[in-house]
Amino acid sequence: MTIYAALLRGINVGGKNRILMSDLKSLFEHMGLSEVQTYIQSGNVLFKSEEEEEPLREKIEGEIEKAFGFSVAVVLRTAAELEEICRSCPFSNEEISEAEASSQVECLYVSLLIHAPSKEKVERLDVYKNESDEFRIIGRDVFLLFHNSIRNSKLANKLHILDAPATVRNWKTINKLSLLAKAMGV
Repeated sequence: MTIYAALLRGINVGGKNRILMSDLKSLFEHMGLSEVQTYIQSGNVLFKSEEEEEPLREKIEGEIEKAFGFSVAVVLRTAAELEEICRSCPFSNEEISEAEASSQVECLYVSLLIHAPSKEKVERLDVYKNESDEFRIIGRDVFLLFHNSIRNSKLANKLHILDAPATVRNWKTINKLSLLAKAMGV
């Protein structure tokens, strides 16, 4: 069985697309997924399944739309992929510390894409990189470092240029999901 994290895009944000985590957990269990657990209200669900990623992702998206009445993009990562994301952060501790000192808020994020962006799309996004907003892409993951708030970032508002459904999580959430997923494999 594969341990997955399903990361839902844009739920429970600003009062829109409200889903109770208990309802989401019940839906996943009803779909036959095992050892289901949720983490915080932003739509993070850990579970085990024997299904392959793409059909499973489509199935989850379809069931969410049927159950809750709105469409939500779902990004899946395996426990191994989450662990690799945590291991392969392309920003140095010094770069992160500098950003933390200047931003006074969360500064490191990962945008998790359903598929890797094309080289042309990355080049289009590259023009929004500056001394305050940096990004580096590894496969399907965009590592984002903000020296000011993500809320004031032109780069963050232009991630759609990559033309891949995605959802963003802060570094603490990514690390916690990785730890929870790893514990499921013990």
